[in-house]
Amino acid sequence: MLLATLFGVVMGLVLGLTGAGGGILAVPALVLGLGWSMTQAAPVALFAVGSAAAVGAIDGLRHGLVRYRAALLIALLGALFSPVGIYFAHRLPEKILMILFSLLMMIVAWRMLRRESPDPGPSDHGSASWGQKNCMLDQQTGRFSWTAKCTATLAALGAVTGVVSGLLGVGGGFLIVPAFKQLTDVQMRGIVATSLMVISLISAIGVIGAFHAGVSIDATGGAFIVASIVGMMVGRRLSSHVPAKGLQVGFASICIVVAGYMLFKA
Repeated sequence: MLLATLFGVVMGLVLGLTGAGGGILAVPALVLGLGWSMTQAAPVALFAVGSAAAVGAIDGLRHGLVRYRAALLIALLGALFSPVGIYFAHRLPEKILMILFSLLMMIVAWRMLRRESPDPGPSDHGSASWGQKNCMLDQQTGRFSWTAKCTATLAALGAVTGVVSGLLGVGGGFLIVPAFKQLTDVQMRGIVATSLMVISLISAIGVIGAFHAGVSIDATGGAFIVASIVGMMVGRRLSSHVPAKGLQVGFASICIVVAGYMLFKA
């Protein structure tokens, strides 16, 4: 139980600092650290990630950072497609799930270490042109201009996030954060807060689906979940004091090591 608590705190910290990546660490921690199977670990990881993300999302809502309409649309499509991922998760062999998860970690690490090409114009502050971004904020209202292109983009993001969430037990923040950064002109603090809201909603749906399939959570899983919430609260307080570049490199390095070990085990 002590190990579960430690892993939970670390996962919550990562989620609080980055708005993403908590589930990517939660599943390997339970599988490699505690010896659980992928199907055992996925719902507990989702519960932990969702609970921790909900704490961060509430904080973001209090400060007016969450793009809640976008979050609800993504979560709605995630809800519709999450059962597809859960269906395949219970039918694919354990080795295949571990290999898929390892490859996913490698992709996340690569995206974090890749040097981003600068966009023409300060797109992170609402001054990009329509040719650069699919979803733009209205300069007068501060809200998204809900064009057909913007709606379709966020809906597609929700569908992909839902499938991956149900299949591998991750919240989807590693998809949402870079997608929002690439496709919208929302500032980074708003992206993280919106990502946390989406993660909390999609994770809740995934957990309900897992419980419906007969999965239960024991005391060790409960300790992991509570510790992740504590880690999230600490991470949110530290987020403004930790250099983003150092955090990205450190997190990516952990992903590569854990992914390599999971591939070896598979």
